[in-house]
Amino acid sequence: MAEAVRLADLEGVGGLSMRRLAGALGAGAMSLYYYVASKEELLDAMIDVVFEEIELPPEETDWQSAMRRRAISARQVLGRHPWAIGLMESRTSPGPANLRHREAVTACLRRAGFPVLMATHANWLLDSYVYGFALQEASLPFDTADGFADMAEDVFLPQLPPDEFPYLNESAAVLAAAGYDPAEEFTFGLDLVLAALEPLRVPK
Repeated sequence: MAEAVRLADLEGVGGLSMRRLAGALGAGAMSLYYYVASKEELLDAMIDVVFEEIELPPEETDWQSAMRRRAISARQVLGRHPWAIGLMESRTSPGPANLRHREAVTACLRRAGFPVLMATHANWLLDSYVYGFALQEASLPFDTADGFADMAEDVFLPQLPPDEFPYLNESAAVLAAAGYDPAEEFTFGLDLVLAALEPLRVPK
C-alpha cells in the first residue's frame, strides 16, 4: 500500500492502475488481485492510510482545542497527499482508520454538547473548510512567504497598474513588504469557524 500512496503522491491518482502499481513493485498485475479485488478497493485502502496519518482529536482537552489540532493535522496530511482531497468523502467501503477517525470526531462533538444534528452540521462545516483550503493551497504557484513576495513583486504588481486597480495594487505591495504568509490564513479561518460553532452546543 505504501508504494501505491507513493506513486499517487508523485503522479496523482488519475494514472494509477493495477498494472502501473505492479510494474513499480516488479510484480505481475494479476498477483495484486490476491491482495485487492479492484482499483476501488485499492483506493479505499489508500484513503485509509491517509486517515491513519491524521491526528485524532485528543480527549484530554476542550472541544475547540481538540478539533483545532485535528484540523491542522488533516491540512498537513492533505498537503503531503493532495490527490486524496477529492476522495476523502467518496468511499462507500471505508476502512478501519477511516471509521475510527469519524467516530472520534463525532464523539468529540457529542461530548462537547452538540446534539446529533448540530454535530453533523459542525462536522460538515469543518471538513468542508479543511478540504477546501487544502485544495486551494495545493494549486497556489508559491508555498512560502518569500515565494509570495517574489510573485507579488515580479508577477502580480506589473499586472495591477495603480490607476486601474488601486486597491489590488496597494494590497499586493503592502502584503509583500510585510512578509505576508498565505499559509497563516488557515488558522485564522479555522478559529473563526470554531468560535461560530461554540454557541450552538448545549453544554452538559
